[in-house]
Amino acid sequence: MPVLYLIGCTAPPVKHSPTAIKLAQTAGWDVCLILTPRAAGWLADELDTLQELTGHPVRSEYKMHGQPDVLPPPDALLAAPVTLNTLSKWAAAMPDTLALGLLTEAIGKHLPTVALPYINAAQAAHPALTGHLAVLRGAGVQVLLGEDGHTPHPPGHGDASAFPWHKALERLADTHN
Repeated sequence: MPVLYLIGCTAPPVKHSPTAIKLAQTAGWDVCLILTPRAAGWLADELDTLQELTGHPVRSEYKMHGQPDVLPPPDALLAAPVTLNTLSKWAAAMPDTLALGLLTEAIGKHLPTVALPYINAAQAAHPALTGHLAVLRGAGVQVLLGEDGHTPHPPGHGDASAFPWHKALERLADTHN
Protein backbone atom coordinates (compact mmCIF):
# COMPACT_ATOMS: atom_id res chain seq x y z
CA MET A 1 0.00 0.00 0.00
CA PRO A 2 1.48 3.39 -0.96
CA VAL A 3 2.26 5.82 1.86
CA LEU A 4 0.78 9.32 1.87
CA TYR A 5 2.09 12.03 4.14
CA LEU A 6 -0.83 14.33 4.94
CA ILE A 7 0.68 17.59 6.11
CA GLY A 8 -1.72 19.91 7.89
CA CYS A 9 -1.23 23.55 8.80
CA THR A 10 -3.01 25.91 11.17
CA ALA A 11 -6.16 26.65 9.21
CA PRO A 12 -9.73 25.69 10.13
CA PRO A 13 -9.96 22.65 7.80
CA VAL A 14 -7.21 20.94 9.84
CA LYS A 15 -9.97 20.23 12.38
CA HIS A 16 -11.49 18.02 9.65
CA SER A 17 -8.33 15.94 9.17
CA PRO A 18 -10.20 12.69 10.04
CA THR A 19 -12.32 13.23 6.92
CA ALA A 20 -9.20 13.50 4.75
CA ILE A 21 -7.58 10.50 6.41
CA LYS A 22 -10.64 8.31 5.85
CA LEU A 23 -11.02 9.44 2.23
CA ALA A 24 -7.34 8.71 1.56
CA GLN A 25 -7.54 5.32 3.25
CA THR A 26 -10.59 4.44 1.16
CA ALA A 27 -8.55 5.40 -1.92
CA GLY A 28 -5.86 2.89 -0.89
CA TRP A 29 -3.33 5.07 0.94
CA ASP A 30 -1.50 4.28 4.17
CA VAL A 31 -1.77 7.74 5.74
CA CYS A 32 0.76 9.37 8.05
CA LEU A 33 -0.29 12.69 9.58
CA ILE A 34 2.29 15.43 10.04
CA LEU A 35 1.21 18.74 11.51
CA THR A 36 2.82 22.11 11.96
CA PRO A 37 3.51 22.68 15.66
CA ARG A 38 0.64 25.15 16.00
CA ALA A 39 -1.77 22.81 14.17
CA ALA A 40 -0.72 20.06 16.58
CA GLY A 41 -1.71 22.42 19.38
CA TRP A 42 -5.11 22.97 17.77
CA LEU A 43 -5.61 19.19 17.65
CA ALA A 44 -3.93 18.37 20.98
CA ASP A 45 -7.05 16.70 22.40
CA GLU A 46 -7.45 14.55 19.27
CA LEU A 47 -3.88 13.36 18.66
CA ASP A 48 -4.44 9.93 20.22
CA THR A 49 -7.57 9.41 18.13
CA LEU A 50 -5.73 10.52 14.99
CA GLN A 51 -2.90 8.10 15.78
CA GLU A 52 -5.41 5.27 16.15
CA LEU A 53 -7.06 6.26 12.88
CA THR A 54 -3.79 6.24 10.91
CA GLY A 55 -1.96 3.52 12.82
CA HIS A 56 1.07 5.83 13.01
CA PRO A 57 2.31 8.43 15.48
CA VAL A 58 1.27 11.97 14.59
CA ARG A 59 4.45 14.00 14.15
CA SER A 60 4.95 17.73 14.44
CA GLU A 61 8.57 18.09 15.53
CA TYR A 62 11.89 17.03 14.08
CA LYS A 63 13.35 13.87 15.63
CA MET A 64 16.68 14.00 17.38
CA HIS A 65 19.72 13.12 15.26
CA GLY A 66 20.33 9.39 15.39
CA GLN A 67 16.79 8.47 16.41
CA PRO A 68 15.04 6.03 14.08
CA ASP A 69 12.21 7.36 11.98
CA VAL A 70 8.84 6.14 13.25
CA LEU A 71 7.08 6.65 9.92
CA PRO A 72 7.51 4.73 6.68
CA PRO A 73 8.95 6.78 3.80
CA PRO A 74 6.33 8.58 1.70
CA ASP A 75 5.29 7.76 -1.83
CA ALA A 76 3.43 11.07 -2.11
CA LEU A 77 2.62 14.16 -0.05
CA LEU A 78 -0.55 16.18 0.36
CA ALA A 79 -0.16 19.57 2.03
CA ALA A 80 -3.71 20.38 3.15
CA PRO A 81 -4.80 22.68 4.46
CA VAL A 82 -1.73 24.71 3.60
CA THR A 83 -1.59 28.34 4.69
CA LEU A 84 -0.10 31.39 3.00
CA ASN A 85 2.66 31.30 5.62
CA THR A 86 3.63 27.72 4.77
CA LEU A 87 3.33 28.26 1.00
CA SER A 88 5.63 31.28 1.27
CA LYS A 89 8.24 29.56 3.43
CA TRP A 90 8.09 26.44 1.24
CA ALA A 91 8.71 28.45 -1.92
CA ALA A 92 11.60 30.24 -0.22
CA ALA A 93 13.10 26.93 1.03
CA MET A 94 12.79 27.88 4.70
CA PRO A 95 12.18 24.53 6.43
CA ASP A 96 11.81 25.75 10.01
CA THR A 97 9.31 23.01 10.93
CA LEU A 98 9.16 19.29 10.26
CA ALA A 99 6.23 19.86 7.91
CA LEU A 100 8.22 22.36 5.84
CA GLY A 101 11.33 20.17 5.92
CA LEU A 102 9.40 17.25 4.46
CA LEU A 103 7.73 19.41 1.82
CA THR A 104 11.05 21.00 0.83
CA GLU A 105 12.75 17.60 0.53
CA ALA A 106 9.84 16.19 -1.49
CA ILE A 107 10.74 18.55 -4.31
CA GLY A 108 14.33 17.33 -4.40
CA LYS A 109 13.20 13.71 -4.14
CA HIS A 110 10.73 14.21 -7.02
CA LEU A 111 7.85 12.84 -4.95
CA PRO A 112 4.33 13.53 -6.20
CA THR A 113 3.15 16.49 -4.14
CA VAL A 114 -0.20 18.25 -4.09
CA ALA A 115 -0.92 21.44 -2.14
CA LEU A 116 -4.47 22.44 -1.29
CA PRO A 117 -4.34 25.95 0.21
CA TYR A 118 -6.89 27.48 2.53
CA ILE A 119 -6.51 31.23 2.24
CA ASN A 120 -8.82 34.18 2.15
CA ALA A 121 -9.19 36.64 -0.72
CA ALA A 122 -7.15 39.34 1.03
CA GLN A 123 -4.24 36.93 1.48
CA ALA A 124 -4.60 35.74 -2.12
CA ALA A 125 -4.30 39.35 -3.29
CA HIS A 126 -0.80 39.73 -1.83
CA PRO A 127 1.60 40.31 -4.75
CA ALA A 128 4.19 37.83 -3.44
CA LEU A 129 1.77 34.90 -3.74
CA THR A 130 1.98 34.80 -7.54
CA GLY A 131 5.75 34.35 -7.41
CA HIS A 132 5.57 31.73 -4.67
CA LEU A 133 3.02 29.73 -6.65
CA ALA A 134 5.23 29.96 -9.75
CA VAL A 135 8.23 28.62 -7.80
CA LEU A 136 6.29 25.68 -6.38
CA ARG A 137 4.52 24.84 -9.64
CA GLY A 138 7.82 25.14 -11.50
CA ALA A 139 9.26 22.57 -9.09
CA GLY A 140 6.45 20.14 -9.89
CA VAL A 141 4.12 20.83 -6.96
CA GLN A 142 0.48 20.77 -7.99
CA VAL A 143 -1.08 23.73 -6.19
CA LEU A 144 -4.87 23.54 -6.27
CA LEU A 145 -5.99 27.13 -5.88
CA GLY A 146 -9.02 28.49 -7.67
CA GLU A 147 -11.47 26.42 -9.73
CA ASP A 148 -9.38 23.25 -9.44
CA GLY A 149 -9.20 23.38 -5.65
CA HIS A 150 -9.86 25.96 -2.96
CA THR A 151 -11.35 29.26 -4.01
CA PRO A 152 -10.25 32.05 -1.66
CA HIS A 153 -13.12 33.35 0.45
CA PRO A 154 -13.78 36.79 1.92
CA PRO A 155 -11.87 37.26 5.20
CA GLY A 156 -13.79 35.73 8.08
CA HIS A 157 -16.22 33.87 5.81
CA GLY A 158 -14.53 30.55 5.05
CA ASP A 159 -16.36 27.24 5.30
CA ALA A 160 -13.89 24.67 6.62
CA SER A 161 -16.46 21.89 6.37
CA ALA A 162 -16.65 22.42 2.59
CA PHE A 163 -12.87 22.11 2.09
CA PRO A 164 -12.38 20.10 -1.15
CA TRP A 165 -10.25 17.21 0.18
CA HIS A 166 -11.62 15.01 -2.61
CA LYS A 167 -10.14 17.23 -5.33
CA ALA A 168 -6.65 16.88 -3.87
CA LEU A 169 -7.00 13.12 -3.48
CA GLU A 170 -8.25 12.82 -7.07
CA ARG A 171 -5.21 14.76 -8.26
CA LEU A 172 -2.92 12.52 -6.21
CA ALA A 173 -4.54 9.45 -7.74
CA ASP A 174 -3.88 10.88 -11.21
CA THR A 175 -0.28 11.64 -10.26
CA HIS A 176 0.47 8.38 -8.50
CA ASN A 177 -1.03 5.97 -11.05
